[in-house]
Amino acid sequence: MQAINGMIRVLHKNSLARSLWGRNSCSKLFVGGLSYDTNETVLKNAFEKYGEIIEAVRVIAHHVSGKSRGYGFVRFTSDSSAKVAFKEMHSKVLDGRNIRVEFACKNS
Repeated sequence: MQAINGMIRVLHKNSLARSLWGRNSCSKLFVGGLSYDTNETVLKNAFEKYGEIIEAVRVIAHHVSGKSRGYGFVRFTSDSSAKVAFKEMHSKVLDGRNIRVEFACKNS
């Protein structure tokens, strides 16, 4: 029981541990906090070193102005690649901004 309570305490205090512990299989990542100058090429180059990307990297833009909304998505061929990218890129600096990485799949 002691170990379980310790794990719950770690999960409660650490959002990274909570995300990895409680998520289902997922290979798609949400990337928030992007610079408005960050484009798909920059995002892809930053994430492709963690595994093969199967879906076009997308930086979401406003439908009228075409300006970036500051977030995007990356989908890997495997869950393990997404997990490594999540661990390595969450809270890192990209184009001068501290980015936030989350899994972009629904939990069942």
